[in-house]
Amino acid sequence: MTRVLVVDDDFMVAKLHSRYVATVDGFAVAGVAHSGAGALRAAERLRPDLILLDVYLPDLDGIAVLRELRAAEERDHGRAPVDVLFITAARDAEVVRAALRAGALHYLIKPFDRAALEEQLRHVAALRARLDGLAEARQEDVDQLFGPRPPGSRELPKGLAPHTADLVEHTLRGHPAGLSAAECAEAGSLSRVSARRYLEYFVDTGRAEVTLRYGGAGRPQRRYRWVT
Repeated sequence: MTRVLVVDDDFMVAKLHSRYVATVDGFAVAGVAHSGAGALRAAERLRPDLILLDVYLPDLDGIAVLRELRAAEERDHGRAPVDVLFITAARDAEVVRAALRAGALHYLIKPFDRAALEEQLRHVAALRARLDGLAEARQEDVDQLFGPRPPGSRELPKGLAPHTADLVEHTLRGHPAGLSAAECAEAGSLSRVSARRYLEYFVDTGRAEVTLRYGGAGRPQRRYRWVT
């Protein structure tokens, strides 16, 4: 279970975000804070796994809060690092850069709907699960954590082409609910066999996940969803 601290100066917004979090499997609200100092006190007391952090707070801004959290982790080597997802109306590019440099996991701009936050939370869960299961990182694992490399820079297995891989990736990203191999093939104008090869490659490298769905004939259908 991923324990979440929600930080927002608006009481109603904090309550709304808490409700969103509570609807996502594997996540629970550990606490709520409405100021920078309150966030630091709550983080010290509750030791959450993830903080949903606003930039605009009445005392310390969210960037300063994150920097203080990282400094506290440096001082106390036994303290588990906390992941931070900014949820804010701040759109200034300098603020985004500051959040990235301070160690934010992601940055979600208000307003957004529940589905957008749920997607980010599931992304956090996927990253945490992947890291927990790693003894040694491959390049594919690093790409999943830090973002994909530029097109053409990926090392694909023999028989797979970068252009087609990009096409399948784009198709899958465009269907967040997931696709079967046949649906992906039709959307990307590929053969079903070719689409399945690339889909399975993305599953093997952790960039997509597969689930089984049973149809009317009782036969399981593999459905693929992009997770990075």
